[in-house]
Amino acid sequence: MHPFDPAHPPPANLDLTRRQFFGRAAGGIGAAALSSLLGPNAFAAGAPAPHFAPKAKRVIYLFMHGGPSNLDMFDYKPVLARHRGENLPASVRGRIRQTTMTSGQKAFPVTPSVFSFKQHGSNGLWVSELLPHTAKIVDDLCVIRGMHTEAVNHDPAVTYLQTGHQQPGRPSFGAWTSYGLGSANRDLPGFVVLVSRGSAARQADPLYARLWGSGFLPSNHQGVSFRTSGDPVLYLSNPPGVDRAARRDQLDAVAALNSAAAARHLDPEIETRIAQYEMAYRMQASVPGLLDLSDEKPADLDRYGPQARVNGTFAAHCVLARRLAERGVRFIQLYHRGWDQHYNLPSDLRLQCGDIDQPCAALVSDLKQRGLLDDTLVIWGGEFGRTSYSQGKLEPANYGRDHHGGCFTMWMAGGGAKPGMVYGETDDFGSIVAKDPVHVHDLNATALHLLGLDHTRLTFRHQGRDYRLTDVHGEVIRPLLA
Repeated sequence: MHPFDPAHPPPANLDLTRRQFFGRAAGGIGAAALSSLLGPNAFAAGAPAPHFAPKAKRVIYLFMHGGPSNLDMFDYKPVLARHRGENLPASVRGRIRQTTMTSGQKAFPVTPSVFSFKQHGSNGLWVSELLPHTAKIVDDLCVIRGMHTEAVNHDPAVTYLQTGHQQPGRPSFGAWTSYGLGSANRDLPGFVVLVSRGSAARQADPLYARLWGSGFLPSNHQGVSFRTSGDPVLYLSNPPGVDRAARRDQLDAVAALNSAAAARHLDPEIETRIAQYEMAYRMQASVPGLLDLSDEKPADLDRYGPQARVNGTFAAHCVLARRLAERGVRFIQLYHRGWDQHYNLPSDLRLQCGDIDQPCAALVSDLKQRGLLDDTLVIWGGEFGRTSYSQGKLEPANYGRDHHGGCFTMWMAGGGAKPGMVYGETDDFGSIVAKDPVHVHDLNATALHLLGLDHTRLTFRHQGRDYRLTDVHGEVIRPLLA
């Protein structure tokens, strides 16, 4: 006798998923599977609704993979110029976590930015010359200067920020959002990922699909990565000799087999698989129209810069992000690679900022103009910052910076984040948070709050305990809320 036979209740100590419960209540998994086809989130684990009235309906996350240098972009430190080439004071160096790449250096020369800074906006935010377009929208930004993290290497740091834990295996931010809120468009995934390669000469660090994975959540909540060549999603097109009617017949046959298997096993992942096949079928009709930019006004594309018409670029992905937001996609994740400037920082950082400055500013302005910024939360940042001392030799016009998790800068816009806000300060050397720190968990708790989700209640029971994006930490930073 199968332990999940609907006619025989399970042992009292056996945890049931929500889908298994509804399967029994409906008299069998077949009815639940059919309902899942009619509404992909009808039986999603967890309530697909906010805990309270949200400010944001969706998130566009602009992730700068590799650790952009806050000291060369947003955190102006004139003190560094006065101490250029001097050893970073031991009182400061002793309070920061160093990587093995520079911990053995004999000297830690203080390194000011070679780029000029000016104040912009109503709050006089200091912005580097590298970001002239971003400087024009600072009154729409909520800038967080006091971000900090314990991680100092790329993979654990990115994993930490994206999943709330430094070790792999946890659900990503986007998956948690999908799990908590469901999808607003049955013809597109609730969570879409776009990856672009930066212009820096240094080879970019790898990105792994688990960063947008669903972990132990049902797999329908994982991100769908759009490719830059061929089919935007693998196997989206029918193979030669298979038309849409034949594909429909195939799916119906497979659904019948899966339903039969689900009736025997009551495995919620079988239901998820049926729903995913149906989503893929609908995407065959919805995705081509999404990617066809012929209906975009030339002036609108021009706002995003010359690369907006080049498939796979960050600028083109920003245009797609806005189009996805217009179509109700819940979580849109853009990764831009190439920010790991251990050497040749001035030249490589200029290239990287050239990739993202105009598109980021255009995206925020475009959303605002279309009335979408009020309920779209845009997040910009990387996994950590860079050191205030040079990695290797400090040259007159060249230097590198090592990883630094002690303080870095991120910004938010729209979706209930307070515009024109500058929150947090770092010390004179840009190495330590001096005022109003914001931890990784605090940022995620605040973003979830803007989505109408209480981070302490958005949980999933796995292997005998309740998990959440913010682990057992995190506070909503109220001053960041409009």
